[in-house]
Amino acid sequence: MPLIKDKTPMPAQEAQERVKNFSEVALGYSADDALREAERCIQCKKPGCRKGCPVQVDIPDFIAKIKEKDFIGAANSIKEYNNLPAICGRVCPQENQCEKYCVVGKKGDPVGIGRLERFAADYAMEHDETKPEKVASNGKKVAVVGAGPAGLTCAGDLRKMGYDVTVFEALHVPGGVLMYGIPEFRLPKAVVQKEIDTLRDLGVEIKVNSVIGKIDNVNELLEQGYDAVFIGTGAGLPYFLNIPGENYNGVYSANEFLTRVNLMKGYLFPEYATPVKIGKKVAVCGAGNVAMDAARTALRLGAEEVYIVYRRSEAEIPARKEELEHALEEGVQLKLLTSPVEVLGDENGWVTGIKCLRYELGEPDDSGRRRPIPIEGSEFVIDVDTVVMAIGQGPNPLVPSTTEGLETNKWGNIVADEETGQTSIEGVFAGGDIVTGAATVILAMGAGKKAAQAIDAYLKEK
Repeated sequence: MPLIKDKTPMPAQEAQERVKNFSEVALGYSADDALREAERCIQCKKPGCRKGCPVQVDIPDFIAKIKEKDFIGAANSIKEYNNLPAICGRVCPQENQCEKYCVVGKKGDPVGIGRLERFAADYAMEHDETKPEKVASNGKKVAVVGAGPAGLTCAGDLRKMGYDVTVFEALHVPGGVLMYGIPEFRLPKAVVQKEIDTLRDLGVEIKVNSVIGKIDNVNELLEQGYDAVFIGTGAGLPYFLNIPGENYNGVYSANEFLTRVNLMKGYLFPEYATPVKIGKKVAVCGAGNVAMDAARTALRLGAEEVYIVYRRSEAEIPARKEELEHALEEGVQLKLLTSPVEVLGDENGWVTGIKCLRYELGEPDDSGRRRPIPIEGSEFVIDVDTVVMAIGQGPNPLVPSTTEGLETNKWGNIVADEETGQTSIEGVFAGGDIVTGAATVILAMGAGKKAAQAIDAYLKEK
């Protein structure tokens, strides 16, 4: 059979329609789409795709099952390694992970591994009512702090090994960034909660509204009889530019803006009592996935013009290609080689614009991207009435600052072994964004998986 070079297109809402709603943009493969795409996999003898997967999913196996029309079997194959397959199929940057190493990609598009993962997971969610088998307890207890991707993965894997696992989540629902950060139109919250319900079915206990560092600290959890603790509290502390005017009304951190809209259901106001004031002209500072999420959300809330303000060129934009393409299709405008130096406001304290400086690109910096160099005397003003700062997030200091003996680095991240997650305290492990800084969902999951294996090894030796 000749090689099919082009990936099967993903059905999606048209841009002019989706910008008016918060329904999922990518509609998912049909069974025919999935079979067509699975046929593109050549089942090579030395598959590179697995080495690109942080949770080591047996990619050739689940695609082979899709080819055989065993869609539930495909989902079960994925779930042996990945506790959150429907989530990963939607938000994992496969182009930089598994698909990057796909042999088919050398002569055309790589196989749409993420799209097939989503199809299998969604199919099983809809058609398979089988509950996961509960593993008998081995009598040892592990506390997991934070119910984001790292914590949920660690908890699920440990429960499958027989440990009694309790997850302590500060917010009123589990999911972490999956609930508060990623918009409904990219990741429906019902999908997140269904996958978390599967972990509950395994026997994972999840306690919400439980702020570790306030009700108890990590040291006290160990004193209360937990044999080990995993910290996966993420990077939810927003960064600002520290320029004049950032305290004007109408300036949001992307964290607050998206949390109001996503977690607190601001997009359904007044059905949910979370108002989100949005102006007619919005500037989003930054160009990562979070910035794209904020910009596209602003359009759906009624903004007439939305600008991405970024100090490098389009070639350096760190957001996923797909997210940038979707944003541009929906009408988001790029203000490139541009950076704010001041937020402008009126006598009543409301934003009226941002004063910006133009840049040119110099030699590459440590990140490999060309360094932006300001052009003297190039100041200009963009008239806006809302500004969203999406320039990154740091670690929440609450758990590190209340845990005696826990080593952190100069940025406030927990210092932990890259392979095991072991921290400076015996029996305490950490992983995900609290260790690495803000990264991807799948990398956090990979860290949670490694930590679960390390905790198992530690407790077996203890």
